[in-house]
Amino acid sequence: MRKQIIYILLAALLMSSCSIQQRVKRADKKFAIGEYYNAADLYKQCYSRLNTKTDRELKGYVAFKQGECYRILNNPRAVNCYNNALRCKYQLRDSTVFLNAGLALQYQGKYKDAAKSYDLYLQSHPDDYIARAGKYACSKIDEWKKDGSRYKASEAKEFNQKRTGNFAPMFIGNQTDAIMFTSNRQEKQTGTKKLKRPSNVTGQQLFQLYQTRKNAAGEWGEISLAEGLYGSPESEQQNDSTKQAGNAEIGVCSFTKDGRTMYFTYSKPINGKDLGAKIYRSERASGEWSEPQEVKLFADSSITVGHPALNATADTLYFVSDAPGGEGGKDIWMAELDGDQWVNVQPLGAGINTAADEMFPYVHEDGSLYFASNGHPGYGGLDIFKAYRDITRTDTTIWVLYNMGPTFNGIGDDFGITFAGNSQDGFFSSNRGDKKGFDKIYRFWLPEMEFIAEGTVNDELGNPISDAKLRLVGSDGTISKVSARRDGTYKIKLKKDVKYVMLATARGFLNAKQQWNTLDLKDSKTYTMDFALSPISRPVKMENIFYEFGRWELTKASETELDRLVKLLNDNPNITIELSAHTDLKGNDEFNNELSQKRAQSCCDYLIARGIEKERLTPVGYGESKPVMVDKALNKQYPWLPVDQVLDEAYILTLPADKQEICHQINRRTEFKVIKTTYNLY
Repeated sequence: MRKQIIYILLAALLMSSCSIQQRVKRADKKFAIGEYYNAADLYKQCYSRLNTKTDRELKGYVAFKQGECYRILNNPRAVNCYNNALRCKYQLRDSTVFLNAGLALQYQGKYKDAAKSYDLYLQSHPDDYIARAGKYACSKIDEWKKDGSRYKASEAKEFNQKRTGNFAPMFIGNQTDAIMFTSNRQEKQTGTKKLKRPSNVTGQQLFQLYQTRKNAAGEWGEISLAEGLYGSPESEQQNDSTKQAGNAEIGVCSFTKDGRTMYFTYSKPINGKDLGAKIYRSERASGEWSEPQEVKLFADSSITVGHPALNATADTLYFVSDAPGGEGGKDIWMAELDGDQWVNVQPLGAGINTAADEMFPYVHEDGSLYFASNGHPGYGGLDIFKAYRDITRTDTTIWVLYNMGPTFNGIGDDFGITFAGNSQDGFFSSNRGDKKGFDKIYRFWLPEMEFIAEGTVNDELGNPISDAKLRLVGSDGTISKVSARRDGTYKIKLKKDVKYVMLATARGFLNAKQQWNTLDLKDSKTYTMDFALSPISRPVKMENIFYEFGRWELTKASETELDRLVKLLNDNPNITIELSAHTDLKGNDEFNNELSQKRAQSCCDYLIARGIEKERLTPVGYGESKPVMVDKALNKQYPWLPVDQVLDEAYILTLPADKQEICHQINRRTEFKVIKTTYNLY
């Protein structure tokens, strides 16, 4: 009896093992034909029934394949599955687990962990482009984010519906008032609601093409199915095999400029067998699309093609395929129109394609190619890239490629871009920020670059000069004139790549000039250009002029202010000035007079050494003979000093010691005043 029980248990174990093996094979078949959603569910069932000790190798394989399904479906559980595979030592069988774990981690924005995973894979595959690109991107993410982008983007909520996928928008022809996009939203139906059969690939409802048009108010109107195409409600009711499309998926379209011809992706299983995607063409007549015709690109009908994109002249078709001859994964191909046949079918090459996936091509009217890739250096998942031919090289097949930056790209998938005509505005798709991973449509725009010069025109005391005039001269020959407002402010619009000189003038004041340029700017910029005009009729105190203690030698700290005076004299070439130095009341008159004269001369010598004519300068040392008279500005700084009070010895000696020292500091100064305004005029 005991032996019989043992035999029964052994038989049960063998049958169980056989059952799991069969389930794994079944899951492998689902994976091979692209039914990732169904395959993932089968792998999950198998994994939980396998023993880590006795079935470690098979359990590691199942965990890896489950991770592959989730990664392809953008499910964050992929990382956990890869970790399960690593715990089962699956990396000893296939180190690709490190590479794909890195891709999944980067997709989630876990860049440090992704870089470590790429490093582990590169130990055995040092030349792998995808791993190297991924590692490079992880090291550059912070720098890329700081660089930013001039483009702006926001969700186009009018196209999106909760808990559905909406992506790959495309303007219908060169008009920008009609758009078509791919969505798996449910149509409103009367009576019993009939759901389309979920996709075996994604587990979601099937995708169809929807269209909308702007109304008279410029707002997007009602969204409806594209009339007349496969998969419409009418065709679902027919039994004709060419029209029965209730389980077909349609999406990712492209149009000729007149909007009358559409190419789109069509995928429909026949008798439960997935035959892959095809590209179809349809013509529009009387507001509806005609029965589509398949576009023949390969002699082998089993080759999958999709994501069509026409150039502006509609004689070149870009599309996506996993056909032999590419770089691996899904590649972008092109074909040329000859009569009614597409010929010269070829992949775009390694400049565009990688061993990963390149999809969703789009051709701008300026000839630039846009596409999505998870193989080139990016933020994670699919990123949108721009490419154009390098016409400076002999080999014009070389592409110049760059990532579109943080406005368009981030963690998750970003793809399916379209532009409104020849502009830099349009739409793209992304699943950013959506916890369920649903794709949404976003609008983007490129703000016009604005260059502004603004500021204030004040006197040397900070008071606004309301009658100031500003004259702007550009290297492009433009001349602008503007008057300051009552508060002394002004604002002038500038142009890009121009050198500017601005002159500020006002009656009773010296001119002031500033120079700058708007060369090589990549974004809008506002220049703050403030002017402090010096009066002609009264002395101007020079701030921050310092001498050695008890001496007349200038310190290094004085150069900034003296250089400003050099500029003022150059901006006003017809003036001569008296440059005076003053001391406090400490010391005897003879010493103070001599010291102040030598200090004034030191300042003049500095100006002469910097190109100012000696004849324009008169150095004078006043010693303590001209104490300061308190004005409103000084009273504001020191409220205990009365306006119009002269800081002479009689007044200073009435103050406490600390306030006396402040008065001494105020009296110790260097000033200039205009003597003549006609130098070299006659």
